[in-house]
Amino acid sequence: MHGPVSAAWLLVALCGATGAYCLLRLRSGVEEQRRAAGGEALMGFGMAVMAVPAAVFTPPRWAWPVYTAVFGAAALRALWTARGVPRHLHHLVGSAAMVYMAVAMAGAPPAAHHAHGGGVPLVTGALLLYFTGYVLLAGARLVPATGTADAADPARWGDRPELARACRLSMGIGMVTMLLTM
Repeated sequence: MHGPVSAAWLLVALCGATGAYCLLRLRSGVEEQRRAAGGEALMGFGMAVMAVPAAVFTPPRWAWPVYTAVFGAAALRALWTARGVPRHLHHLVGSAAMVYMAVAMAGAPPAAHHAHGGGVPLVTGALLLYFTGYVLLAGARLVPATGTADAADPARWGDRPELARACRLSMGIGMVTMLLTM
């Protein structure tokens, strides 16, 4: 990621914390939470590593094909999972966006990431529109309809769906940020 170093470190922290929480969700007693948590943890940690400022660490050339393979496999898994459950298509779009960014980073020299010259590429623009809409919708869904949360809810904090939605929202914000800096 190329941009302000302080913003990059904030993105690393946000995505890393999100990935860690998603790992904790793998131990959830709720099957739906466990099913989505692994892919979301991969996405959080992958985004955190990709967001490390280039001034601190420049990945070797072989890292980008590895990113492409890992997130390509995650995209295929998301495609398989989404066969009958359309709401899983978001995981497919997220994995595909990671593949797109890895390919873009692999194909351009470091200096080229700072100057686009011809405006925003079509795929980047489409992904920005998608993730911006996702962030707005996910943020609106976090607002409780009743105005207060039920403090007597016996669910463990790792099983709370609103925390999972907040993690997805934070990864969506991270994705918008990363796409803007491409």
